[in-house]
Amino acid sequence: MIVSWKWLNDYVKLAMSLDELCDRLTLTGLNLEGVEKRGDDWAIDLEVTSNRPDCLGHVGVAREVSVLWNTDLRKPDPRPKALGAPVEKLTSVTVTSPELCPRYTARVIRGVKIGPSPDWLAERLRSVGVAVINNVVDVTNFVMLECGQPLHAFDFAKLKGAKIIVRPSRAGEPFTAIDHKTYELPAGLCVIADAERPVAMAGVMGGFDTEVSESTVDVLIESADFEPMAVRAAARKHNLHSPSSYRFERGVDPEGIDWASRRACELILETAGGELCEGVIDVAAQATHAKHIAFRPAQTERILGIQVDEHESKEILTSLGCAVLAPEAHTWTVAPPSWRADLSREIDLIEEIARIHGYDRIPEDARVPLCPSSRTTEDVVLEQVRGVLTAAGFDEALTLSAVEPDWIESFRPWTQAAPLATSTSVLRRADRLRQSVVPSLLACRRTNETLSNERIEQFEIAKVYLPQQDGLPIEKRVLALASGGEFRAVKGVIETLFAKSAPDAAPDYQPLADPGFAPARGAEIMLAGQRVGVLGEASKRTLDAFDLRRKATVAEIDLGPLVAAAQLVRTAGTLSAFPQVARDLNVVFDLGVHWSEVERIAREVGGDVVEAVTFQDDSYRDPQQLGPGKKSVLFSVVLRKPDGTLTSEEADGVRDRIVAALGKELGGSLRA
Repeated sequence: MIVSWKWLNDYVKLAMSLDELCDRLTLTGLNLEGVEKRGDDWAIDLEVTSNRPDCLGHVGVAREVSVLWNTDLRKPDPRPKALGAPVEKLTSVTVTSPELCPRYTARVIRGVKIGPSPDWLAERLRSVGVAVINNVVDVTNFVMLECGQPLHAFDFAKLKGAKIIVRPSRAGEPFTAIDHKTYELPAGLCVIADAERPVAMAGVMGGFDTEVSESTVDVLIESADFEPMAVRAAARKHNLHSPSSYRFERGVDPEGIDWASRRACELILETAGGELCEGVIDVAAQATHAKHIAFRPAQTERILGIQVDEHESKEILTSLGCAVLAPEAHTWTVAPPSWRADLSREIDLIEEIARIHGYDRIPEDARVPLCPSSRTTEDVVLEQVRGVLTAAGFDEALTLSAVEPDWIESFRPWTQAAPLATSTSVLRRADRLRQSVVPSLLACRRTNETLSNERIEQFEIAKVYLPQQDGLPIEKRVLALASGGEFRAVKGVIETLFAKSAPDAAPDYQPLADPGFAPARGAEIMLAGQRVGVLGEASKRTLDAFDLRRKATVAEIDLGPLVAAAQLVRTAGTLSAFPQVARDLNVVFDLGVHWSEVERIAREVGGDVVEAVTFQDDSYRDPQQLGPGKKSVLFSVVLRKPDGTLTSEEADGVRDRIVAALGKELGGSLRA
């Protein structure tokens, strides 16, 4: 927001220096972006946060100055003289969608003379970088920059049927804006129409067909309130942003709409002549009651750490426009002004007192009472997960929750339901809430491959959104991995995760045939018989979908069961002082036997003396030596007793029991 020093001085006495003004405004939330000399004036560029649309006009900034320096605010009181016929006899306003347009006002001025603006008006607009067009249009821009309420002037003679209809657009309806471009409107956008066609995109831009020109004689002045999200959707949809849409997206003062209309009419009569028709057409939805906030003055000291006199607190709130309705000993009832929609809680009022009193007057060592807090189990587990993965060489990624539709189809481990769609794309074509995080990581791999990065190991902890037939979607927090390592390497990382957070909940694996995984290289991750995730090497189809040149192994795990099984209190056992004994086994199985079954049987049969069961190498297949449909699996069993040294006979006995059990349950036999 660029404000002019001279223009600002019209509303409040600027007795301070320019530097002092900029410094104090910055300390109270209007950060200085820059200052530029323009003729004999200064253009001050202020950063106005989205919660302060009241400062998107000179009057709003002047109000801040008047509060900070305790001076009077000189806000004009427009009272244009209406000498013409009643406006209701000339035109009508119909609002068919009050949810999109809570209020619409219209006034008509007849017999205006379009021409150049007077010097004072042109000077004000040029001082803030706004182009000068003609007296009527310049007045609407002036009032918008004065109070923050956008206005629009229609050439009344060009309105078909001499009427205004505020309605949703129809699919495919054409609209030609004042930028001379024609836009095809989708269904549901809020438009201002006459009896035949749209003449303005509500809150965004007026239409070419009804713009004010040199031939204009009668004008209709629009001052309205449009639903912020509807304006934002329309502006983004057509990439058509304007000073008006910028303000409507943030919200306007509902009680300042008529003031802006009267102010514009007064200035048009002054600069362009004409005759104002009597009355105003004001179509408004049912007014909402002013919100009241219970405010406890004692909370100010508790939050800020310093004592602010109650009398000063009341003066600050009153000067900001708040009404202190019932100041009792311990609790006040405060009604914020209509232009401060951001004031809705007690803490908001405390913040206002702090910034006006002066953040610089709060010492750094102010004693603010603190309450002890503790982290949740989920917080601890997520910290452990990040620790394990970063130690394993992974980098954490942060990606958007909205993805392209094709990404949804590329990898779907949790649901086959149609994804939820956003009303507007977050990025180009990214308008679906993701059901898996893996596609986002694969897109990151593609970016890293194009940058010739050799090592691309990434993980992300985020939510996926799984639709339900009724109610809100299930929001599942998952861990996704994408690695250039092989299947076993990523499997080892996952097992380390479980060993770190839930040592008594070792995961099992079941084969999974999924088009997202290469044949025989996909698995379901099971925990206590429950499917908690998937792991596998990406298939060629998946790699091609993301233009990846190198192989990738991916996994996605539901963190809910891991958190539920977590053991935050660590226990330690006695370390055996006796040596380990290892036995290597080479067992022949059918091709359908899985390693998880072999490992399970070896641990169960071996009992407490089994310290580790380790797969040594890829399984060997040779129909001539092993027979058709057979494979040999080489693995090691490490044995250790806690209270003595295992003898060779004892170790051989454990080995023989394992071999016998493998033969009985899986049909395995030692390779000759």
